[in-house]
Amino acid sequence: MALKFPTIYLLPKGLDPGRMSELESQIPSLTYDINEAEVVLGKLSHPQRAKLELQIRNIATEDLLPSQPPDSADVNSGPPAKRRKVSESAAHDVVSSTAPDGETATDVSRPTPANPPNAAFIEQLKEIRTIRTLTDDKDGERAYGARAYSTAISTLAAYPYRISCVPEIERLPGCSTKIAGLWDEWRENGFIQEVEDAKTDEKLSVLKLFYDIWGVAATTAREFYSKGWRDIDDIVEYGWSSLTRVQQIGVKFYDEFKLKIPRAEVESIGQTILEHANKIHEGFHMVIVGGYRRGKNGSGDVDVVLSHPNPDCTLNFVLDIVASLEDSQYITHTLTLSTKNSERGQTPVAWKGEGRKAGTGFDTLDKALLVWQEPAWDRSSASASQKQKNPNPHRRVDIIISPWRTAGCAVLGWSGATTFQRDLRRYCKEKKQLKFDSSGIRSRANGRWVDVESDPDGPAPDLLTAEKRVFASLGLEWRPPEERCTDG
Repeated sequence: MALKFPTIYLLPKGLDPGRMSELESQIPSLTYDINEAEVVLGKLSHPQRAKLELQIRNIATEDLLPSQPPDSADVNSGPPAKRRKVSESAAHDVVSSTAPDGETATDVSRPTPANPPNAAFIEQLKEIRTIRTLTDDKDGERAYGARAYSTAISTLAAYPYRISCVPEIERLPGCSTKIAGLWDEWRENGFIQEVEDAKTDEKLSVLKLFYDIWGVAATTAREFYSKGWRDIDDIVEYGWSSLTRVQQIGVKFYDEFKLKIPRAEVESIGQTILEHANKIHEGFHMVIVGGYRRGKNGSGDVDVVLSHPNPDCTLNFVLDIVASLEDSQYITHTLTLSTKNSERGQTPVAWKGEGRKAGTGFDTLDKALLVWQEPAWDRSSASASQKQKNPNPHRRVDIIISPWRTAGCAVLGWSGATTFQRDLRRYCKEKKQLKFDSSGIRSRANGRWVDVESDPDGPAPDLLTAEKRVFASLGLEWRPPEERCTDG
């Protein structure tokens, strides 16, 4: 009995005319209308290429992970699993043309928990990423630069199963044979040699020391090293006057800024800020964002978003809240104070287009980047010298003020890990023709602000609802912040 073939469409990309003609003559159920096809067959170098070819033809794709981790024997033998809509092998990619509408496997469309099954290996990759950052290895200079490692880390952080074999990694988006080889080395030895070598590399150790100073980027760390400086004392002795004020503060509180802030203290700082805000204008709403909102036990700093339904209350409010906290001796230093949003009347700025000179990537919301110290301490049990000096550690605190109509974007923009935010901006650009940042969403067609947070009944009643409306307006499934831990 003759076998019944599914209706097949051939993707011409990657096939020379001779091979194309040969396949056409051998496939009895061939169709030249992709909308009639049950199976699309092609020879492409990468899954992303397959997705692009299908999207050009208005065919939706969806990445599907197996319902259970693949058995290593299954992965090492036989064809790629048919249950995947897009096979992650680099050979013949077969894609269902009847896949439901869905998003590509980006960090905005998949859950990424804080403690993934492959956390130990991810930590090794994070070490290598830091090495690439410190040694000025830009993407393109090596097969894998810092950003490429970030992509692989976010993919592995989202993968819900413990990796069991090399081919399993190679099938994951953003994880090439390079990452698979590193995993194999780590599995065999319990470490990656490059990471071990870095631990005894004197130059890398010094660069890392400088890079950990608040206000010092990798480029500046290399400049310090090139001047012959090898520790914090060298910076103070030979370069203090050349430092910016922010860098001087970073050096002064170097050890204190490296201390993690417990969740209880983060909550206490947030509550203090909200209390001061409501003393100035009753009715402020606040969300503690950043790593705290993603569930981290310890935070490097405290980030809070404040907003009020009355736009008059948020206008220049950053000046009032900083003054109030300074008067109560919570703030010891102001690193940055921006009122750009208030200066333009809190009107969402229009997008200027791709030709505009790239900036820092920072949003244009009013904000204050501060040094915080709890002013109260127990003097009764302190020594005479301790009674004169506050022993509480200095903390980094950022206060972001958002108008109510874009507060959901502010909360979303300040809550996700770095790679999540990068993928969100890319998704908005490529899928929605929109420009996203924490101060709002603009159309790439005309540059105008787009209201994604109101519904027929009016503005959102609270900040969480506003954030959820941003997800919904972008056509994205809601992801709680604990599932946005893309950086491992």
